[in-house]
Amino acid sequence: MSERARVDEVLTALLELCKPLEHFDMPLLDAHDATLAEDIYAGERLVMKAGTRIRATQIGLAASIGLDHLPTRPHPRVVVISAGPDLVEPGLPLKSDEEYETNSWLLTTAVREVGAVAYRVHSIPDDEDELQGVIEDQLVRADLIIISGERHDDSFDLITRTLQRIGEISTVEIAIESSGRHNYGVIGPDKTPVVTLPGDPIAAYISFELLIRPMIRTMLGTANIHRPSVKAKLEKALSSSGGMRSYVRAVLSADGKSVSPLSSQDEQATLSDANCFIAVPEGETKLVAGTEVTVVVLERRYL
Repeated sequence: MSERARVDEVLTALLELCKPLEHFDMPLLDAHDATLAEDIYAGERLVMKAGTRIRATQIGLAASIGLDHLPTRPHPRVVVISAGPDLVEPGLPLKSDEEYETNSWLLTTAVREVGAVAYRVHSIPDDEDELQGVIEDQLVRADLIIISGERHDDSFDLITRTLQRIGEISTVEIAIESSGRHNYGVIGPDKTPVVTLPGDPIAAYISFELLIRPMIRTMLGTANIHRPSVKAKLEKALSSSGGMRSYVRAVLSADGKSVSPLSSQDEQATLSDANCFIAVPEGETKLVAGTEVTVVVLERRYL
């Protein structure tokens, strides 16, 4: 039976499943875009801090002080599995009751944007045995497995039953407006973390940002695992369910002082149009224009 849980409760449980990956010395060019695992000194002067993403400037700095390797945490390997008999690959014609497979494309690229290596797997299982085989085949190359199904409950139940056969799995319904059920736990001989996300692409992406992204950044050993947040004033009123927290897709102004919620929140286009989420807490049903709100910044891209 599912139970409602707060985002912070679920995130705490998920972060207990993962830890920073073991580091090793990488040649400079190979270390690019990974995470620095130790402080770097030039004599007694600290020049690079552990947890820093290794960019071109860090590579140049390392070379300037005579280093040809850096202590680096590797990119986590994340397998994204999409499972469902009515999911059709883009480019193919749809039949009755079918839908285009969206989540694996969305989630695989989102994983890459965080800094991990992503593998996309599309499966059309007939039963638990077939899906179990697909999942177990991926364990050899996975530090984390993400699974999504269709928008309907049938594929979620199939995924849940399969995971329970091969690991220790909890099922929760997170108290977020328009979200859904999630699984999380560990599977296989190496206790590989696994998370199941809702079938709806919007709900899946919000859960990715709130839950999966911090897990990947924890594995990377980054100094800050969360998106930055700012305070901004609403340019227009918005409404929300008072019983659950909601994350409203919105556009933050270039100066970061005002934010405008996007219309048609039920349309997937809001994911690509938004550069932030407005975090609306439980108990708030209507926010008038001019209200100061908390904004989770997704990227510094302004429309």
